[in-house]
This record gives sequence, structure tokens and C-alpha cells, in this order.
Amino acid sequence: MSLPYENATSGANALNDIQKMLRKFGCAKFATGEDYDNGEIFIQFEHRGRQVQLKASARGYAAAWLKEHPYSSRTRKSRTEHESHALSVGSVAVYSILRDWVKGQVTAIEIGMMSFEAAFLSHIMLPSGMTVIEYAERQKLLPSPSSDEGKIDA
Repeated sequence: MSLPYENATSGANALNDIQKMLRKFGCAKFATGEDYDNGEIFIQFEHRGRQVQLKASARGYAAAWLKEHPYSSRTRKSRTEHESHALSVGSVAVYSILRDWVKGQVTAIEIGMMSFEAAFLSHIMLPSGMTVIEYAERQKLLPSPSSDEGKIDA
């Protein structure tokens, strides 16, 4: 079975698409970067005075890819090369995932399904530099996940 986005081919194209989409949406500022130590990419933009930061983990995607494509004696690469390939796949995939997620959020805003704040609330940056979700987690404002998480009552 294949993992969604594992065959994505260009992170640069996805990044350009995100920038064009956000500019058309009315964003005044746009920046992107990589945190090599944490294996994350980030996108920052400003819309009507609200600064937003989105992060995606290439390492997280690589770990999921390795579960779908575990190393074995039949693998034509060394274990190190296989793991490096997984990170490379993840580095491209996360840009495509972010592009599609941003496109969905912007579309939902444009059709009146939700407000900008509802779509991006957890990613809005506070004056401290933290995002709303980082602050909420640090202050323990959210209830702990329960063991029934994901279950649907019949």
C-alpha cells in the first residue's frame, strides 16, 4: 500500500503554489524556512495583521513512510540509504500536504464555511512568538486526551 503524497515530485512547486494562493487571498507577507535539527519546514504569512505559522515534520512523514516500506534484506540500498531516502520523500511530501491543507482552509474561508480565525486559530502567532496551540499546550489549557479518543458512541 502506498502512503498519500509519497510520489510527490516537487516541494518547490508546492511552495510556489502556496505563495501564489496566499497572495491572491490577500496576504501581505510570506516566508518559509527549515529547521534542520528538528526536521521541520515552516511557512509564515500575514493576513490582515494576523501572523500565522504552519509547521510540518519531514521526519514524521519519513517515519510513516518507513512503516509502509520497512527495510529488509531484499532492499537494494543500505539501511542508512533507505532511511535517508525516507527523509527525502518526506521533505517533498510535506510541502504538498501543506499546499493542499492551505488550499482547503482558504477555500472554506472564501465560501463562508468558516472565518479566518476558525481556519487558522491554532497557528496564529501571539506577541510572544508562540502559536496559540503552543501556548495552550504549555499552559495545559486543553484536557488530557482520553483513552476513548476516536471512538464513536452508537
